[in-house]
Amino acid sequence: MTDTPNVKDDAFRALELEALFPRERSTHKPRILLLYGSLRKTSYSRLIAEEAARILTRLGCEARLFDPAGLPLVDDVSEGNPKVQELRDLVLWCEGMVWSSPERHGAMTGLMKTQIDWIPLAPIGGVRPTQGKTLALMQVEGGSQSFNTVNQLRILGRWMRLLTIPNQSSVAKAWDEFDETGRMKPSPYYDRVVDVMEELAKFTWLTRDIKDHLVDRYSERVESREALSKRVNAPKD
Repeated sequence: MTDTPNVKDDAFRALELEALFPRERSTHKPRILLLYGSLRKTSYSRLIAEEAARILTRLGCEARLFDPAGLPLVDDVSEGNPKVQELRDLVLWCEGMVWSSPERHGAMTGLMKTQIDWIPLAPIGGVRPTQGKTLALMQVEGGSQSFNTVNQLRILGRWMRLLTIPNQSSVAKAWDEFDETGRMKPSPYYDRVVDVMEELAKFTWLTRDIKDHLVDRYSERVESREALSKRVNAPKD
């Protein structure tokens, strides 16, 4: 069947291949922001984020870590708080993110959730902070391996309209995976971290120039045009 009787023709459109495969591509290094979920002096979620940042740098990316020390609880201060503004500026700057959290009581830490909660869904200066950007997920445990935290983070990534890559990292007995200098030891766990960062870099290169087109939705175009029509046709005073 070729007809589409239930769609609104003014919002429905064929795929735009030129938008999916632009002739001109950005050439600057992919910008990746890394968030971690613990303030402990020896924070393995921070150490693995630092290791990931080194790998991303070797892969040709520009990596920055946000230090969550001093970040207040959501709704406890105004959005103009310097630490909140620092986080939001970094989210606007980046083209992809890495979220790294310990597992605590079978879930992500409150600090990890607080950082995500301070990132708004609504546009800032006309730009949605997270929509269409890439995301990689990692967790560390003090005991046996689980995937509770990365699974929760994946749900949040979808909610934030991030392009969450398929691969992920879960490091069991993290205390035994780092040496005295804080560097990750060679192991299958380390290899998986490299895999995840490599995949994140590839997805970021592929999607950053077309992210707005990738998340352009028919339903939202319908809503926008109906709202515009109502404003245009509203009775004039």
